[in-house]
Amino acid sequence: METAVSSSRGNKNQMGTKLMTSTFKRAPMLVAALLSLILSSFAALPALGQGASEISPEHLALARKYVDLTDTGGLYEATIVQAGINTYKQLLPQNPEIAEPLNSAIEKVIGTYKGRKGELFDQFARVYALSFTQEELQQIVDFYSTPTGIKLAKSNSAMSGTINRIMDVFAGNLNTEFFTAVRAELKAKGIDS
Repeated sequence: METAVSSSRGNKNQMGTKLMTSTFKRAPMLVAALLSLILSSFAALPALGQGASEISPEHLALARKYVDLTDTGGLYEATIVQAGINTYKQLLPQNPEIAEPLNSAIEKVIGTYKGRKGELFDQFARVYALSFTQEELQQIVDFYSTPTGIKLAKSNSAMSGTINRIMDVFAGNLNTEFFTAVRAELKAKGIDS
């Protein structure tokens, strides 16, 4: 009887292992499909906005005002600087002797992006204009123009970093707790994992 039970457990473990292995083998395809879907959705946004005749210039202007009011963290500038840092980190180890010209080249290229923030923010505004009515955007802009709204906008970027750190700790703890709980469930069923 014991051999039949352990043989049965072995088959269940094997089936679980096969399922997990099969899932992990398909994961890259699933991630690629999901990424493709997300990217195609973003690619469609400008086309949707161009065809959306119901969005008036005033509506877009309100959406753009909201984007400007909430950009207290310098999202565009920070992204450009980060691209420069990433380029530096990638090129310098390959050619340590080019540190000075590399810094100069990065500064020059960063300068070429200075006047282009509006293009990106116009796209952000179009997304908000498609998501909110003109009246709703007016209420949002009115709120973000108040002292409380200004305080919220200014503290959002700092709070976002803190919230992300809290989520990282939570996710780490959750993974450990979840793993331990699943092993305990399996052990209660007589399965060593």
